[in-house]
Amino acid sequence: MSQVATRKAPAGMLVKQAGPLALIQDAGRFGVGHLGVTQGGAADWISFRWANWLLGNEPNSAALEIVMGGGLSLETECEVHLALTGADLDAQLDDKPLAPNTSFTLTPGQRLVFRQPRQGLRAYLAFPGGLNAPEVLGSRACTAREQLGGLHEDGKPLKVGDRLTWQGDAPAVKQLPDSQALRMPATECRLPVVLGSQIATFSGRSLFQAFNQPWTVDNRADRMGVRLTGPVLNGSLTGIISEGIPLGAVQVPPDGQPIILMNDRQTIGGYPRLGALTPTACAMLSQCLPGTKVWLTPVSASQAQDDYRQQLTVWREV
Repeated sequence: MSQVATRKAPAGMLVKQAGPLALIQDAGRFGVGHLGVTQGGAADWISFRWANWLLGNEPNSAALEIVMGGGLSLETECEVHLALTGADLDAQLDDKPLAPNTSFTLTPGQRLVFRQPRQGLRAYLAFPGGLNAPEVLGSRACTAREQLGGLHEDGKPLKVGDRLTWQGDAPAVKQLPDSQALRMPATECRLPVVLGSQIATFSGRSLFQAFNQPWTVDNRADRMGVRLTGPVLNGSLTGIISEGIPLGAVQVPPDGQPIILMNDRQTIGGYPRLGALTPTACAMLSQCLPGTKVWLTPVSASQAQDDYRQQLTVWREV
């Protein structure tokens, strides 16, 4: 009588307690917008890339995006070297504080816990070679609205009992200079905006208000969009023919309160727009807690492009 050998699950890291939102993310899902599929990917793409850089990973390697912390608890079954960047979520390694923007080693049985935000909103945890997860439409990124990506290909956050495994072994450990890490917003920050084609349809008073006083990040904020509260913006358009929506688009719906569309946004929209945040500004906004004051600052498209190119190349020069 033949016997079927029992295959042992590979050693990895177990989710002992699930926080409010811990998602597997990579750079995102591109080339599928015509299908109505959004880009997804790491909201703070700068911290995400630095987390992979610390381990010598490819910059698009899948990592864990941890929002708020909220008690997320991970226990390792084997020795592993990880990297942590982005927000300070009061991470604790066996009850000892763990600072962001660093790499560290865990041995079997050690537990990594994320508590509450101390500065910033999203932390990124990178693994050797990147996390294992099925590719869906060319990406491992979780998008909850479309139920794509992640460990179970359903776009859902980690849950108790999930096991994380990774693709590499011994990483090339590096040290991140303080000057390169994205500065987490404290009580206020400036967000550069490239002005859009509908900017002239807003009243002069509304344009002055939009760019000369702070807005407040509302608690109605997620990976789809971030609502800003402040003066009511008025214009001659109440709606437009739906058109493609870029990352960081600053839409103004009929209530006059801007909504900045983020990684999990819809692919088309019909509200007039002030313009779009630069990619660096999107990363910064993703780290703003509700109540943070933000200033919208107009910049040229060439300035935004130069800044983006610099962010894409600087990790090669460090």
